[in-house]
Amino acid sequence: MAMNRISFGGGCHWCTEAIFQALKGVDNVEQGWIASTPPFDTFSEGIIVHYNDDIDLYTLIEVHLLTHSSASAHSMRNKYRSAVYYFNEADKEVVESIIRELASKNKIDYITQTLPYVRFKPNAERYLNYYRNNKQWPFCKTNIDPKLTLIRKRFGRQLRNDF
Repeated sequence: MAMNRISFGGGCHWCTEAIFQALKGVDNVEQGWIASTPPFDTFSEGIIVHYNDDIDLYTLIEVHLLTHSSASAHSMRNKYRSAVYYFNEADKEVVESIIRELASKNKIDYITQTLPYVRFKPNAERYLNYYRNNKQWPFCKTNIDPKLTLIRKRFGRQLRNDF
């Protein structure tokens, strides 16, 4: 199977990490901070998703747009930049096309940007796999469980059995 990677920023990286770890076809999720090119060169919470042929980029982007405030230009956008970061220039057009198609399909004006990936800084070890290690904590119950319920309804066949 071919291994691909894409990077997402939007909401809390604990939430985003859990959502993508729950998907079949996702082999690894790196959680931390991502920076792009100016003026988006400051670090913002995000993840890198390593995925295989069991899931496609369209589904990954659809899940991403569905599980954070992808149409809201709120005051915390520096910390929670809504973006899809691409690793190869050839992927930029593909990502932009998928976002346009989903915007039309869902009748939503997404603010999510398509940006080149430049740098990544992993989170401290104690915060990695946050949901898997802390499922019963109030933060997980309040913020992550509802997002997992949402993707379970929309993408049930795509969810792992162990999540």
